[in-house]
Amino acid sequence: MPKAQLLLVEDDQSLAELIGWHFEREGFDVRQTGDGEEALILAREQTPDLVLLDWMIENLSGIEVCRQLRKSDQTANVPIIMLTARGEEDDRIRGLEIGADDYVTKPFSPRELVARAHAVLRRVRPALAGETLRFADVEMDTVAHRVRRGGETIALGPTEYRLLKHFLEYPGHVFSRERLLDAVWGHDSDIEIRTVDVHIRRLRKALNEDGQRDIIRTVRSAGYSLDRDAG
Repeated sequence: MPKAQLLLVEDDQSLAELIGWHFEREGFDVRQTGDGEEALILAREQTPDLVLLDWMIENLSGIEVCRQLRKSDQTANVPIIMLTARGEEDDRIRGLEIGADDYVTKPFSPRELVARAHAVLRRVRPALAGETLRFADVEMDTVAHRVRRGGETIALGPTEYRLLKHFLEYPGHVFSRERLLDAVWGHDSDIEIRTVDVHIRRLRKALNEDGQRDIIRTVRSAGYSLDRDAG
């Protein structure tokens, strides 16, 4: 599955880093700037699949950047989500009238923003929406939240589901327990490291319930990975 190319135009550096981290975690390739003129240059250099565009940025306003992106044949159909502290109805309508596909008012949940982005991509570029993840005979429908192995449905708890989703997005990558804690439980989690092992065991049990080959490899002193030759 190709990586979706995200152009993030946000001049609040700490917010930009937070948003970027969440989208990279979801498999996006993120380029970031806080400058409206540079945003147009970046969009011309490499056409993005999605633009997250703050209203108030340096040099050119987000509204003007949106207008120019829509005027260019190269970027006329690229989906744009506006980010702004402006919550008034007239501002929202203005943003949508000049071509924004969606409008998110600060403060917002990064997880909601990611969900909005996936919804927009499903409408305009379904191949990039990441609806189905596959590895070996395991298939995950991320819209229906359904997992199958060999065509048979597998029941997973919420944490095991998120853990498997992360592995499916990065097959073959070895993740330490600390990295898995960050990716699945979040940066601010106070979960103990050994909890990762507990959920790995539960995930293995669910995936291998009918005697299937284990596809989660334990790498001594390093962590875990999704691997066809694990078991």
